[in-house]
Amino acid sequence: MSTAAYDRVKIARSNKRPTGLDFIRGVFSDFFELHGDRRFGDDPSIVGGVAWLDQLPVTVIAVEKGHSARERMLRDFGMPNPEGYRKALRLMKQAEKFHRPVVCMVDTSGAYCDVGAEERGQGQAIAENLSEMMTLKTPVISLFIGEGGSGGALALAVADRVWMLENAIYSVISPEGCASILWKDASKAALAAEQLKLTAQDALRYGLIERVIPETELGRDTFYQELRQSLLDAFSTLCAMPTDALLDARYARFRRIGAPEQAGENETDEMENNL
Repeated sequence: MSTAAYDRVKIARSNKRPTGLDFIRGVFSDFFELHGDRRFGDDPSIVGGVAWLDQLPVTVIAVEKGHSARERMLRDFGMPNPEGYRKALRLMKQAEKFHRPVVCMVDTSGAYCDVGAEERGQGQAIAENLSEMMTLKTPVISLFIGEGGSGGALALAVADRVWMLENAIYSVISPEGCASILWKDASKAALAAEQLKLTAQDALRYGLIERVIPETELGRDTFYQELRQSLLDAFSTLCAMPTDALLDARYARFRRIGAPEQAGENETDEMENNL
């Protein structure tokens, strides 16, 4: 039996779900965290550094929400500030310099949206990540482990491969926000979730991602071992590609998204028909 879209939203938001740091500890070894954007400060909602993926040195960048209420407040509930995105970009450019592949793990409802974040250039920070990641001269794999909200998620998802966990979500807006805009009623969030096509299965169907990862063993050693091997297999292919071919393939990947063949004709106006 398929799980309703809004049920998957609730699962993706659960504080019992493994966070970015849990994945780092489970999949990688000898992780050495690096801090700061060299402009303003350090954003605890994005954790990044250098680690080993078996015998392969990699740069790892993850959105971190935390589990307890205190941890989530410290991490701004996984909503990055501009300095978080700039830190991520600094580490990606460092990875490019030293020919390390990059792994990004996404779990955010969206970028932080207070006055201070806007004053420090939130929109520009996200835009710079989108632009720079498209031409980053090293392989990038992005993994959605929970929520993937709007530009806050996309800023870490311009990659050669994008994978999603079975109950992760990827959407331009939260279901509650969508319902408030379209129907002036946030209680219609479940309906909005269905119309937004935000599940991993939808993302795979429409060509936004390459793989859906089952969660049967989520959080167990066997799950992390299998994910580690999947990353190694993918990087063995990507790292063998000439740089020009890698960048051309990445560009072509994003050009294919939204092409008419990605969706059936009967589905293109589905949301409009429900307004």
